[in-house]
Amino acid sequence: MSRIGKAPIAIPSGVDVNLSGRVLNVKGPKGTLAWELHEDVRVSVADGEIVVTRPNDQPSVRALHGLTRSCVANMVEGVTSGFRKTLELQGTGYRASMQGTNLVLTVGYSHPVEMQPLPGVQITVENNTQVHVDGIDKQVVGQQAALIRRVRPPEPYHGKGIRYRGEVVKLKAGKTKGR
Repeated sequence: MSRIGKAPIAIPSGVDVNLSGRVLNVKGPKGTLAWELHEDVRVSVADGEIVVTRPNDQPSVRALHGLTRSCVANMVEGVTSGFRKTLELQGTGYRASMQGTNLVLTVGYSHPVEMQPLPGVQITVENNTQVHVDGIDKQVVGQQAALIRRVRPPEPYHGKGIRYRGEVVKLKAGKTKGR
């Protein structure tokens, strides 16, 4: 059995978990999330725990077992504490600002790039060089962060661009004079 899939998920106080048919609803202090479960995976809610089981050992069902358990655990964590991704802008003149709810990036193009946040995501800017993406759905937070990074990914020669906090960009050597 999967090491990830067989671990029960503890339900913290203040979180309500309802299973109606194939739809799992998780409600907590930060909001509500719903997810439709695959028919090959069984989920049971009892005694303050969520347990994910599988009916057989087919490879596709085994993969779904761990995936389902991870997604349900992320739902519980999201409605209790939420998720945050931080991006850093590195480069001369690179800056970010908020214009209403939209993010405006000045990253070396001839025009500023304006981005609308995805539903369920809040974007904040700190010190013009750090962008925080917050939300309760881990998948949507990661998608929004990836869309922001895609505007100007870090380039390998000088390291300029938008990167995740803690991301290491391996720099390449520039041209050298031939002999």
